[in-house]
Amino acid sequence: MTATDTRPAPAAAPPPRPPGWANWLVSLGRSAWRQLTSMRTALVLLFLLAVASIPGSIIPQTNVGIEKVQDYYRAHPTLAPWIAKVDGFNVFGSPWFAAIYLLLFTSLIGCVIPRLRDHFRAIRSVPPNVPARLDRLPQHASVDDHDGDVEAIAAALRKRRWRVVVRGDTVSAEKGYLKETGNLVFHLALMAVLVAVALGSWYGWHGNRILVTGADSGFCNSLQQYDESKLGPRVDEGKLPPFCVTLDQFEATFQSSGQPKQFKATVTVEGDGPTRTANFSVNDPLRLDGASIYLLGHGYAPILRYTDRFGKTQTKEGPFLSMDGMQTGSGAISFPDANVDPKTGKRDSSLQMGFDGIYMPTAPAQAPFLRSEFPAENNPGLLLTAYRGNLGLDAGIPSSVYHLDQGQIDAGRLKQVGEGKLLKPGDTWTLDDGSSVQFVGTKKYVTLSVRHDPGQRIALIAAVCALVGLMGSLFGKRRRIFFRLASPSPTSSSRLLEAGGLPRTDYPGFAEEFASTVAAVREKT
Repeated sequence: MTATDTRPAPAAAPPPRPPGWANWLVSLGRSAWRQLTSMRTALVLLFLLAVASIPGSIIPQTNVGIEKVQDYYRAHPTLAPWIAKVDGFNVFGSPWFAAIYLLLFTSLIGCVIPRLRDHFRAIRSVPPNVPARLDRLPQHASVDDHDGDVEAIAAALRKRRWRVVVRGDTVSAEKGYLKETGNLVFHLALMAVLVAVALGSWYGWHGNRILVTGADSGFCNSLQQYDESKLGPRVDEGKLPPFCVTLDQFEATFQSSGQPKQFKATVTVEGDGPTRTANFSVNDPLRLDGASIYLLGHGYAPILRYTDRFGKTQTKEGPFLSMDGMQTGSGAISFPDANVDPKTGKRDSSLQMGFDGIYMPTAPAQAPFLRSEFPAENNPGLLLTAYRGNLGLDAGIPSSVYHLDQGQIDAGRLKQVGEGKLLKPGDTWTLDDGSSVQFVGTKKYVTLSVRHDPGQRIALIAAVCALVGLMGSLFGKRRRIFFRLASPSPTSSSRLLEAGGLPRTDYPGFAEEFASTVAAVREKT
């Protein structure tokens, strides 16, 4: 006889537990993820992002104005290198700003997605059952001798836009999902703003250019023709939209106090469809196919005619950068090919000429001639200082076109010629070697910013949605209200109606709403 083993099979051995260090890493990762995706962390990161943006609004940035960064180096020669080491002149492109940005984006995703799932479930669910003891709720009321039924109560509540469910002799109603919906819309819009910023950083580009009036001073959309430019990592330089712009005219009007009143630039655009003339101003940019041109500033470009000791005449113009609201301009115009002996053709670098000056559209009636009294050209004057010597342009080292090389002046290789002189349009100044310089007049110039930001429209829509969501989050109040009809008495058809209300969020006006709702139910039924 064969015996059969009827004992149950032994349970399978549990899977081997990972080593202690692995458990520790898993626990640490879960804890870090919970901390990162908490709403408190998201708020802290948002605050840090706002704080990290402050240096970008105080310290000049290279992608906005390289000239102001150079001026900062000259004004703070010791501090500027330390700021550059921590990317202070490129705050929004620095690794530490990107780290805060990415952490905030991750935290928002971890916060919003679970809440979005829970909110969707809450919207699809029905209001809960009526509590057994309505008198224990924050708001409670009862109506004797009520003649209506639950369907009439439900109809009255629906008319007041409550979500209603009827269960037997009870009615449950809920309202105020707008608060959580607005909260989620706000956070989703904030995430969309971050996405838009990322798109603009990766696929956007910009270039700044000073453009002087005249047909011979236009520019085309290529990096070589910008004073300062930057391409996103995903932008191909060879695929920039083709167009050329020439500044035909610039009009500026001012109030009697000197405050700007209206600016209008008239340009000729070629390459972007048929050649056309277009106008744009500070708050009305010029929209082209694939780029927008913004008017950032304006100023004056003095014109100098220099006649060297051998009788050769050269005429140059140079934009003078505005130093104040009265359009006092500072700049320099160089003549590196001056004083070349026509017989030998030799170019002596020690005889190069450079002129540093301050231009005043409305010069004061008497000295000191350092600041304009009005931004329009009512009494133009150019305080000019002449320098002779090596301008430092032959060394191949990049230098500013708006200032003479101070290093050459300090080393004595570029020496001042005489004292400064105030010139009016048409005046001529004869120097010690017989050469002369004439202040011919001025042209107007504008500072343009050419930009393409694919995330701009997304950011605008997201900002509007964030505002709408924030309004819903602030003004939406989640609350519930319950009604129960008691069983009718044998001697009367009227019944006792009991009501209770519960605000789910802080809602000081809920007592008044509860009372008005109960009164409306009593009247309608």
